[in-house]
Amino acid sequence: MPMPSDKGRWMSVDWGDRRIGLAISDPSGTIATPAGVIERRAGKRPPVAELVRRAEALEARAIVMGLPLDGDGEDTLRAVECRTVAAELARRTRLPVALLDERYTTAAALRGVRESGGNARDRKQTDIDALAAGVLLQQALRMQSLPVVEPAADPSLPRPDDHAPPL
Repeated sequence: MPMPSDKGRWMSVDWGDRRIGLAISDPSGTIATPAGVIERRAGKRPPVAELVRRAEALEARAIVMGLPLDGDGEDTLRAVECRTVAAELARRTRLPVALLDERYTTAAALRGVRESGGNARDRKQTDIDALAAGVLLQQALRMQSLPVVEPAADPSLPRPDDHAPPL
């Protein structure tokens, strides 16, 4: 399922170890606005159910997840986790989910705060995480096309590898 060409409301996810920044676009798919954060608890599973709830509450038609690659463009441990979560979001929401390189989105958010006359040190980190999600989403909205991830396999169906545990 491709990303909707008529855009509509897209939600972006800026994945972090402690917080997940969210942003949502306007109904025309033109402007990205920060939409808060989800706090993560150390040692707990990724908050996929909360992401699904937020996507529903924000009436998202598609999801863009930031992909935290390293400086050489290679996957990091967080990037592998993001790929798994993106596939699970696609399965649970039945929405198209795209992955987009999120390198430098936090730096761009901090630069935007400074350029608007603010002090990045005075901003709460939660604001920065949501602003980074907004930067990511604004970038996605300008792109002509985005590849989408395949939904995760339904854990209730038998897997080809009998020894693999369900997600």
